[in-house]
Amino acid sequence: MSRDLGHIRVLGADAVGQPGQRRFRLFVQTARDAAIMWMEKEQLSNLSVMIDRILAQVTEGQVLRVEARADAGNEPVPMPLDFPGSPGHEFQVGQMKLSFDERDGMFGLEVTPLGIIMSQGMEPQLVMREEDAISFTFTQQDARQLASSITTVVMSGRPVCPLCRTPLDGGPHACVKQNGHREILHIEEREDEEEDEDEE
Repeated sequence: MSRDLGHIRVLGADAVGQPGQRRFRLFVQTARDAAIMWMEKEQLSNLSVMIDRILAQVTEGQVLRVEARADAGNEPVPMPLDFPGSPGHEFQVGQMKLSFDERDGMFGLEVTPLGIIMSQGMEPQLVMREEDAISFTFTQQDARQLASSITTVVMSGRPVCPLCRTPLDGGPHACVKQNGHREILHIEEREDEEEDEDEE
C-alpha cells in the first residue's frame, strides 16, 4: 500500500542536463512531505497523454489543452527555490498509476519506485518496490498545468519542425504538413496496450 502524501502544494516537471543527455523528473511537495521522481522521457510523456485523455473524457471534450510551443512563452514552472534539498522521497520511477475520482473531481497519482537486486554471480534484477510507493492528489487545473509543462519540457531538448512540430534529429524529415505523409520507422503492436493504460 502506498504512502499518501495528501494534496499537492507544488507539482511540476523539469529536465536536468544538456539535450541528448537530459534526465527527467517530477517534483511534488505537500504539507506532509516532498518527493523527486526520476523517470525516462517516454514515461513522462505518457503521463501527459493520459492526463489529457482523462480531461477530455470528464469534460466531454470541452476542455482542450493547446499544444505547448517553444515560441509561445509557455515555460514550465521551475522547482521552487525553497524546495527541500533532501526530500523525504527520491527515486527512479518503475510504475505510475493515474486515477480520477468523479465524486470530488480530483486526480490521484500513485508512483512505485524501481529497485535493483544485486546477487553474487547473477545479473542485476529490476523489481518494483511496492512497499515504498507514494501517492498524492491534485485538481483538474493542476493536471492541465502539469500536462502543458511536461510537453514543453519534452519538446525543449531538440529543435522542432515549424510546420508539424515534430522533433528534428538531424536526419531526413518527412513533414506531414508539407507533403501529406509521415515516415514510419517502426510499428509495434501490443495486445496488452489497453490493460497497460488502465494501470496508469
